[in-house]
Amino acid sequence: MNFLFKKQPKWLPLAISANAASQAIPFSMIIALPILFAAGMSLMDTADGVFMTTAYNWAFSTPLRKIYYNLSVTGLSIAAALCIGFIELAQILTPKLGLNSGIWKWIQNIQFGVIGYLLVGLFIISWAVSYMIWKMFRFENA
Repeated sequence: MNFLFKKQPKWLPLAISANAASQAIPFSMIIALPILFAAGMSLMDTADGVFMTTAYNWAFSTPLRKIYYNLSVTGLSIAAALCIGFIELAQILTPKLGLNSGIWKWIQNIQFGVIGYLLVGLFIISWAVSYMIWKMFRFENA
């Protein structure tokens, strides 16, 4: 798990691209990664579109669902923003304040790619809990 927190230099992808362009690498090999990236993004955008269409159709079928959906999404967005904001602020302030041990060292080494994965997990868990609460308490039948 320690490999998740090692920082890579931000110039590394640029250096890899520059190195590939300066070598005698065939054009098809250079263009393969951008094409695969575009294909992956198309797949993820399509999946996101299908999910959001389903969520909006469910939410906007009744006014109570719309309120519940908006409260769930807003609460989750606030939690994500506070989490990212706290980590960003802590990463800026800890070196200036001389906090270099314990939790502060761990926060200083967190990568935002890892935070992205954690936020995806948080979204999935919160939607599952929200769905279970909706079904268990039967808000629409009240």
